[in-house]
Parts: sequence; structure tokens; C-alpha cells
Amino acid sequence: MTRRQLLQAFAAAPLAFGQVADAAPRYDATWESLDKRPCPDWYQDAKFGIFIHWGVYSVPSFAPPRLKGQTPYSEWYWNSLTQGKAGKPGGAATWDFHKRVYGAGFEYKDFAPQFRAEMFEPERWAQVFERSGAKYIVPTSKHHDGFAIWPSAKADRTWGRAWNSVSTGPKRDLLGDLSKAVRAQGMHMGFYYSLYEWYNPLWLSNKERYVREHMFPQFKDVVTRYKPDIIFSDGEWELPSEQWHSPELLAWLFNDSAARENVVVDDRWGKDTRHKHGSYYTTEYTAGLQTGAHPWEESRGMGFSYGYNRAETLVDYHSPRELTLMLIDLVSRGGNLLLDIGPTADGRIPVIMEERLEEIGRWLKLNGEAIYGTRNWRKTRQWSSGNVPKFEEKEFMGEYDIRKLVDEPQPGQAHIEAFFTTKGKDVYALVPRRLPRELVLQDMKAARATLLETGDVLPVRATDSGLAVAIPDTVRDQLPERVAHCIRLSDAV
Repeated sequence: MTRRQLLQAFAAAPLAFGQVADAAPRYDATWESLDKRPCPDWYQDAKFGIFIHWGVYSVPSFAPPRLKGQTPYSEWYWNSLTQGKAGKPGGAATWDFHKRVYGAGFEYKDFAPQFRAEMFEPERWAQVFERSGAKYIVPTSKHHDGFAIWPSAKADRTWGRAWNSVSTGPKRDLLGDLSKAVRAQGMHMGFYYSLYEWYNPLWLSNKERYVREHMFPQFKDVVTRYKPDIIFSDGEWELPSEQWHSPELLAWLFNDSAARENVVVDDRWGKDTRHKHGSYYTTEYTAGLQTGAHPWEESRGMGFSYGYNRAETLVDYHSPRELTLMLIDLVSRGGNLLLDIGPTADGRIPVIMEERLEEIGRWLKLNGEAIYGTRNWRKTRQWSSGNVPKFEEKEFMGEYDIRKLVDEPQPGQAHIEAFFTTKGKDVYALVPRRLPRELVLQDMKAARATLLETGDVLPVRATDSGLAVAIPDTVRDQLPERVAHCIRLSDAV
């Protein structure tokens, strides 16, 4: 063998020459093993994603947004409708609406042909998402109604009718088209997947068969087709993870699937798994978690609903300032924000939702350095004098109003003067109001301060309480009003 042939053979088969390859670890189908898999860095660096609830429920697009005892989620329309028909109070408003608009004999399945998505332009959607500053996109591949937005043969077979977006309605692979467009814009793409389906005949008759004959092969199909970077599982609360066989499914996902290298998964894999297992933990319409000890994410809509809800009005939507402050607040505590949009049945992003995304993106374009790739610092925020409000950590529907913490504190209550994030040797102070002539940051030292938006170096001096950062009038006068101004503090401790 010549020297050239020897080198070629070495390059082609290095293990033949005694080298040891860095084999990817394999995970057993146990939580003990699966929990050892680290969360990929891309997710913890991304900070901001967009949730998309879009399906058959987008046709009626209704839920009572402000009635106690009834879900404000329009994507739960079928469930609320069924409750209303049965005379249960939780579905009364939806049943009344349905009878008035569609008639008592109109069934939920009859909405499917009306879900046409004729205005859907995936490339335009992806451009809007990119301008928003979002780094990952999570559409509902199917919600609890079981309707799939990809050509799922299992959906049609177990329901006994056309029940995916290629068989009926749009006659189009919505998930596939959106995946291509999103990735072309450089964003991570994944999907939401409901483990259970309210009224699937197989689920109602034999849950074990449903898991093995429907859920397992369908999940593997959608993963294999679209190679998601993120999976938001849901609908897990009906069974423990052992009966869902979730460890077995995740072992396949992490070891053998086409998505195994980059995929991250949430904590919704059985009624015993939330905040215990998964790449990241989830909260829903709450304050989120207090720290970044484990990766976590808060998801919420811009109003009361995830799916588009025609009953919501302008006062039900959070302002661009509120939504941007939510992002800043969550990131300062080590979390991500998964902000939802609910497209219309014909495939449009409602203008008010697009406007909100554009406003968030404008702020991130100037100040994204203080968000992307950061982690929570030793303290997450600085409070003014007064009583610091407390909030309860909840997984679902917790009372939390960012306005009261920043702009409209209750009498005697403190308000947030600055949020903090960190990256490397830098700490970022995010000040949610017009900068004062001198900003005093308590219990802090730093060698240098730089205003991100302008690049101006700001004078600093040590004080008894911390660090004073001077903002000269020449700098303050040129600053337009922003949700928050960001100051990079170099070599901060």
C-alpha cells in the first residue's frame, strides 16, 4: 500500500487504526436515563418563540373571553360545545353561540371542509416571524380534536373520515409548507402535538390500543417527516407516563429518530411529569418560574385565547409594551417566552397580532444583545422603595400583571427599576422607562457602561450602595421613547 493509499484508508476508516470515536450517548427508556440528556444550547440561547394554534377550531373561532367558569380558549370549541349540549354550565355560552350561528344540528366535523386556508402564504408568515425576532416556531400539528395539518393517514383511519389538511379543507400539507418557509428564514422549527384526542373512537373504546396503534405511529410519522427541533407535547394529563409509554417513545426520539441531535421536548408526557422531566419545563398564562435552574418557558396568547377568537376585542389584547416587558421579565429569570398567534381559518395572521410581533422585533433589533444567549444573573431585577409584591408560582392561569410591577404599582408597593441579564463577563441592565440623568444600580460594580442602542460609553463611579451610571443630556435628548433602554456593564460583579 502506498503512502497516499494509507492516508486515504485512514481518513475513510479511522477506527481501523485504533482510534476511539466519540459515539453519541444512548438513553434507556427510563426517566432516570432520559433526564441525563442535556438541553441543547440553541434553545436556552433563543429566548423567544412563536406558538401557532391553527386548525378546524379556527372556523368558529369563538370562546367567551371574560365569563368565569368557561374556558376562554377558542381551540377548545368542540369540548365546550359538547359540554353545552349535555347541559353543563361550562359550555353554555359556546352552545348558545353555536345554535344561533350554525344551528343545533351542525356538527363540529362539518367545520373541516370550511377550514380552507386559501389565503395562507407560508413564506410571508415566515418573514413576519423573522422580523419579530423570534428564533423558533411551534405550530399545532394537531390539537385535542385530532385534526392533523399534515397528511396523517392515521388521523383519517382511526376517525373513519377525512381528518387531515390534505384529505379535506385546504387539501395541502400545511405543516410541511410552513416548515420549509421557516427554515429558509434561519429559524428553528418544531410543532405542538396532543397525545390524546377528546372524541377519537379508539381513545374512547381502548386507551392502550389508541396509544400503541394510533399515537405511537402517528408521532413517529410526523417526527420523521419534519425533523423538529422542538416538540411541545400536551394532553398528557389523562394518563400517567407509564401508560402513555412516554419513556419508550422519547428513547426512540433521542436515540434513533431523524431529530435526535437538536430536538428539545417539554415536560408534558404524563400526569406525573410536569416540572419533573423534559428538556424544559412549562407554565401557561402565569408569571413563569423564579429562576433558571432548569430551562423553562412561559406560553400565552396575546389575549385570553391561543386560537383566534372573534369574541375578543382590543381591550383583551396586551399592548406591544406589555408583551415586550413580559419577554424581558421572563428572560431576566432564565426563561423563554412562547408567544402565541391564532391565524384565521383562511390563513391570515390577524393584523393586530402582526403589529404586535413587528413592535417586539423593532425593540429586539436594537437591544437583542441583552436577550439572546443570556442567562439569569445573581439578581433578576432591582426594586424601588416600597413593599415588594409577591406572586405565586403556578403551572396554569396564575395572576400576574406586568403593568402593576413596572408602570402602575399599587399604593405602597415597589416597582421594578431595572431587569438584569448576563452573558460572559457582561451584565445588562434593562431600564423600563426614560433614563434618568444618573442611574444607581445597587450592589454592583463594573468597569465600563455602554448604551446598546447608540454605542455611547457612559461615565461610571462607585458609590456606597453600588454603581452610579451617568447619562449625559446630550445622550438622553437623542433617545426616543422605548419599552426599555439597555446598558451593557462590562466586567460586572
